[in-house]
Amino acid sequence: MELDDHAEELASDLGVDKEEVKSDLENLVSYSVPMDEAKQSLRRKYGDGSSGGGGGAPPAVDLADVDPDDSNVTVTVTVLTVGKRPIYYRGEEHVIFEGRIADESGELSYTAWEDFDLEPGETVRVGNAGVREWEGEAELNLGESTDVERVDERLDIDAEIGGNARLADLSPGDRGVNVEVSVIECEGKTIDGRDGETEILSGTLADESARLPFTDWEPRDGVEEGASLRIENAYVREFRGVPSVNLSEFSTVEPLSTPVEAREEPERLTIREAVDRGGAYDVALVGNVLAIRDGSGLIERCPECGRVIQKGQCRSHGEVDGEDDLRTKAILDDGTGTVTVVLDDDLTAQVYGGGLEDAKDHARDAMDQSVVADSIREAVVGHEYRVRGSLSVDEYGANLDATDFERSEDDPADRAADLLAEVDG
Repeated sequence: MELDDHAEELASDLGVDKEEVKSDLENLVSYSVPMDEAKQSLRRKYGDGSSGGGGGAPPAVDLADVDPDDSNVTVTVTVLTVGKRPIYYRGEEHVIFEGRIADESGELSYTAWEDFDLEPGETVRVGNAGVREWEGEAELNLGESTDVERVDERLDIDAEIGGNARLADLSPGDRGVNVEVSVIECEGKTIDGRDGETEILSGTLADESARLPFTDWEPRDGVEEGASLRIENAYVREFRGVPSVNLSEFSTVEPLSTPVEAREEPERLTIREAVDRGGAYDVALVGNVLAIRDGSGLIERCPECGRVIQKGQCRSHGEVDGEDDLRTKAILDDGTGTVTVVLDDDLTAQVYGGGLEDAKDHARDAMDQSVVADSIREAVVGHEYRVRGSLSVDEYGANLDATDFERSEDDPADRAADLLAEVDG
């Protein structure tokens, strides 16, 4: 049923002007209020509490009992975090408020499409909140038809208030978080944004617990390599299987007088642990190289998108004049699983023993491009390596983009003992 049909049905049931109902309905739907909830809200607004909505106010429930199939509910909660950021919805920019709320039974996320002036730590009674499914769980939507009332009550909650977090504790979907970090890497980039070319900053943040990638969508002068910063009102997205810290125009950044201690060493994991996480940023794996995959050695890339091309053909840009490059795709096995380790041109040059021009000369002399991959294969297969980098997992398997690739100095007997202890445990 089209929105116009819903409006006509409501206007007929309620005995009011169709255009007025249609305008109200369009407004609610534009703020992502589900159609059924929007219609119930208008029935209440125009004085028909019995038609279609079951009558009366929505039920008061504990957060643990909120189900994605609920249409709307009333809850009494403590506000844990309040984030603010712009989003694009139906071609227009909206400013939303979002975060986490809690009661004695548990926690949920919320999105407020209007400014209810929420503050972390306060207790509020939220009436007629919509419910939707987000990231596999219920989330409350606070819109035009929602009532928010401050309550002089203190709930016994088991949750941190305020959004302060370590990097290691962040998960995709977190909103309104505050971190104190050191900027390890930072570079400006130009991307194709919604309104054309857009300047952003991206790189790596670190604290004593972890390292994570970040993006500043409103590049700030103070966000630079070596700076120690307090970042407030950030949100977290998933990037290649790991949490990524994102700064919007409403995020704030303040320099810290005391430098933040940054974790220097990567987290050491088995391949199984890394893969089971669905991704890991800046980790170390140790294993034996079993094979070198096709697409290694001297390759050609599309000058437009950088993808590897085959026989002069790019799958996105068709026939192109390829640009020469070096790459290695090595299969690493540690007894718990396997992963494809991808070495860039610099790391490939290290294991090959020469740079791009050396590889081109080698292939030209042999009249065979595959000799470069063969040389790499002879150099690394059968040896144990310690690999540092970031791992992602998708439908094609697990891949680790390496930043370090070195022959391991671990004692094989010690590593075998560790693996046996893990199996026995």
